[in-house]
Amino acid sequence: MTADTPETQDLQRDLNQYIRYLKERIFFEPESPVFHYNLGLAYARKGLTDEAISEFTQAVEHDPSLAQAYVNLGGLYFQKGDLDRCIQVNLQAVAINPNLAMAHSNLGFAYLQKGDLENAIASCRRAISLMPGLVQAHNNLAAALLRSDEPEASIEASLEALRLDERFAPAHYNLAAAYRLLGDPAKAAHHLDQARALGYPVEDEHSRSH
Repeated sequence: MTADTPETQDLQRDLNQYIRYLKERIFFEPESPVFHYNLGLAYARKGLTDEAISEFTQAVEHDPSLAQAYVNLGGLYFQKGDLDRCIQVNLQAVAINPNLAMAHSNLGFAYLQKGDLENAIASCRRAISLMPGLVQAHNNLAAALLRSDEPEASIEASLEALRLDERFAPAHYNLAAAYRLLGDPAKAAHHLDQARALGYPVEDEHSRSH
């Protein structure tokens, strides 16, 4: 295990001091949504997921209009594998602000993981319409379209992801799967090699779609 660098140790010390400051402020202002929100961010940076969830939850209890807090909660619930609550809080976020691209992107990914391909595709497309440069939304769209037996549309989404980030390995992996479905083994092999070269964990036999 690599030891922390002096810079990392300094950052951790500063973060711990910031957490102590926020906890002191909350002691005197327990209903401050801003302090709870910022403490949630600090805990999330430290990897303290449950503590972060608690603070973001208190933030929205005191200010239900804090849409970004719901988005952050969604990411934390996703980390815990709770897809239903991830979807629930991201839906609350878009109910407050329908133009939150990250909330729609997160919904797309969560729906994809649940196998709800129709909602996954719709959410990813909404995210892309709001933020065309969101690479992960293009990639999730490609994966959802692939699983919906729409390889041509999946290819378009993957190529757009690569246009935005030419080193985005998952797009090459999805392209390999799409070209295999279309009966083009040469292109499939090319993109599989590209994915492997970029460090993507490619199986020896590319027998399943991504």
